[in-house]
Amino acid sequence: MKKIAILGSTGSIGTQTLQVVQEMKDIQIVALAADKNIDLLEQQIRKFHPTLVGVFDSKAAKQLKERNLNVEIYSGMDGLISCATESGAEIVISAVVGMIGIIPVMKAIEKGKDIALANKETLVTAGHLILPMTKQYGVKLLPIDSEHSAIFQCLEAVCKDQKISEAVSKILLTASGGPFRGKRREELKDITVEQALKHPNWSMGKKITIDSSTMVNKGLEVMEAYWLFGLEPEQIEVVIQPESIIHSAIELIDGAVLAQLGVPDMRLPIQYAITYPERTILSGKRIDFFELGKITFERPNFSELPGLSLAYEAIKQKGSMPTVYNAANECAVEKFLNREIPYLAITDLIEAAMGRHHRIENPSLSQILDTEAETRGWVEIEAKTRYTQEIS
Repeated sequence: MKKIAILGSTGSIGTQTLQVVQEMKDIQIVALAADKNIDLLEQQIRKFHPTLVGVFDSKAAKQLKERNLNVEIYSGMDGLISCATESGAEIVISAVVGMIGIIPVMKAIEKGKDIALANKETLVTAGHLILPMTKQYGVKLLPIDSEHSAIFQCLEAVCKDQKISEAVSKILLTASGGPFRGKRREELKDITVEQALKHPNWSMGKKITIDSSTMVNKGLEVMEAYWLFGLEPEQIEVVIQPESIIHSAIELIDGAVLAQLGVPDMRLPIQYAITYPERTILSGKRIDFFELGKITFERPNFSELPGLSLAYEAIKQKGSMPTVYNAANECAVEKFLNREIPYLAITDLIEAAMGRHHRIENPSLSQILDTEAETRGWVEIEAKTRYTQEIS
């Protein structure tokens, strides 16, 4: 029986992971960590009986302790780290939102835990630290994002005895285009929070749904693919595929293209990460090609999608620039969701933050965290200066 720990158990990926676990029967949950949704977390504790629980919000952790759940409960970053390093866990599902996932993942790697990664920010900002650690400690880094899982599955079929860089000419990273596909920038000026949260294909958390609408999510995925698969940014091509049936593809040096297809269902990449290298039955809908009829493709319009073009610029510069991109976006999205800034301000603030940053070539963990804090502080002030009067 495989034992797993889930960081971010009350979020979209976390709850779907528990759905997979419930169907599989031969998986034991040894640790659960969440932010502050203790009502849902309590239900999960009573159902899956972990030995250890982490609650990032200290006030919520205190309230949970008063519910007599007969489980060890830790709070703050210590809570996340305790869950990530739980002695019985063989694999850690990292599904927290934001850069708070970096330290727990690094601590888990040091303890020899395999990592199933749904938290993009870990590699986007600290890939140059994480990848050497996985080799040093001999652990697997398994992608949960549907696109990176698709690429990983394709590579498994062809790169057993050959380096990726020797066999693959480029990655075709697919994107649905989000809810505003085809719209011009001037048409997005008055977009509301409700409109931005209506993704046409996927059911996801609020932050990633907003990121999908701005194409920042795809930009983060470009950077994640750079670290996971070792190809240059120029070899990672984004393709708009509105039906979300082709989850990504690889083009080989001989011109052959391998793709992974499936219905939009995050349980598939979650389950494959848990069971790798084996496959097991997964319930749910299958592709009906006759019902589907056709699959369409479009080029992304970089002039209308600065979130994507800025990501390519960030990963080309590397160093601390991806941290600035990510931190500025996190702060700006929070402000948009709180109705403090207009929709287009999200990518405007990212661009401005990158433009003022003095890049650090090879940042340490402390420098990454300092860069994040400094960037978020600047965005807070800049947002108030630029947009308070406009929103009011």
